Amino acid sequence: MRDSFATLPEVSEPEVIRHFTRLSQETYAVDLGTYPLGSCTMKYNPKIAEAVVQTHKLEKLHPEQDESTVQGILAVLYNLSQILAEITGMSKVTLQPAAGAQGELTGVLIIRAFHQEQGQLQRRQEILIPDSAHGTNPASAAMAGFKVVVIPSDKEGMVDLDALRQAAGPNTAGLMITNPNTLGIFEKNILEIAKIVHEAGGLLYYDGANLNAILGKVRPGDMGFDIVHMNIHKTFATPHGGGGPGAGPVGVTKRLERYLPIPLIGYNGGKYIFDYNADKSIGKIRSYNGNIAVLVRAYAYILSLGIQGLETVAETAVLNTNYLLTKILSSGYFDMPYTKKRKHEFVLSAKRLVEKTGVRGIDIAKRILDFGIHSPTIYFPQIVEEAMMIEATETESLEDLDALATAILSAAAEAETNPGILRSAPHNTSVRRIDEVRASHPKTIKLRWDNPSRRNDLIS
Repeated sequence: MRDSFATLPEVSEPEVIRHFTRLSQETYAVDLGTYPLGSCTMKYNPKIAEAVVQTHKLEKLHPEQDESTVQGILAVLYNLSQILAEITGMSKVTLQPAAGAQGELTGVLIIRAFHQEQGQLQRRQEILIPDSAHGTNPASAAMAGFKVVVIPSDKEGMVDLDALRQAAGPNTAGLMITNPNTLGIFEKNILEIAKIVHEAGGLLYYDGANLNAILGKVRPGDMGFDIVHMNIHKTFATPHGGGGPGAGPVGVTKRLERYLPIPLIGYNGGKYIFDYNADKSIGKIRSYNGNIAVLVRAYAYILSLGIQGLETVAETAVLNTNYLLTKILSSGYFDMPYTKKRKHEFVLSAKRLVEKTGVRGIDIAKRILDFGIHSPTIYFPQIVEEAMMIEATETESLEDLDALATAILSAAAEAETNPGILRSAPHNTSVRRIDEVRASHPKTIKLRWDNPSRRNDLIS
């Protein structure tokens, strides 16, 4: 009979405490240093936002309480949705989606519902997506049943307008695009892009992954977008390393309000309510009313900064990025595809180093870990060979930026004098270089207690 039960480890309290304390000391975090993962906006998150959600008033709430008993939290969520609508230039916002990718799916399902009501869905089966887009864009479009049509970039790293004109037509359901794009370049032709898509009968979808770069400066709604998702966990104060937590609110223009997920948070002049008044709703996109703790953090963050503070976020993020870019480029070790001026992030190419020394972008990234700094995003976007994607964010000091530049340039210099040390890096981390393919394979994951001395079994 005993054999039918799971064999649980006999672990003492000191062993448990020491195990998790040791793990916390061996795990890198934005609270410890610079986290320049391009596209992720891994900025420091102020502790005031954490303090706000660590209250028993939130802990004791239950999602199935009657709305009359949760007027306080409904007021917060309603006000947040109004603020996000103003920031993005949208008419109404749903807070339901639990992540950016789920926000994307919500937006694409709204596109689908719109064309279905117009009696055009059978024909409009194509979603246009730039070749520099995040991988979740084509995945979301495909999940919603659309065919993905890739639009190439021009020599400046922006959407090729001629290619877009040729692709847009009676089969077009919409265009999904990030602005600034994944290269960190602002699509200066965005009004013309919107005109082309709208004249073809399609809708324009804004991927809010890079909203941090334009806060308070320009709104997606003013660029001609019909649908916007926001990565609350990137732009508005919730750390999201390791896959969560997140939230991806979606805003729409007036004519698309009726398709939003229900319930929305409404106000009838006397009290806050769960609003089911969306006659063509795509339905629920997730259970209950969103990832509340993440949303409350965002509300606290926005209120603490105010309008001018949000503008300063964008200004400082762009300034930091271009300072870092200028310092790295001046070394001559890396190439810079497309235009040299960027917004919140930039993408270098390590192709020159590969040709000269055999050292690749991944080797540079691994060596940076030895300097106590997290590595940048590598090999994305795929339109840049040996890509290294770096986002400085507004929360890094001048000293932090200089330290990051020094780490990258020191690693590049070592590529010429001692390439072996890069190919075997990192050397000073708790776990050495792993076999990344094997490490990401489901069969490799061990969800069990293990002796700390055996943690290097994935070293290549």
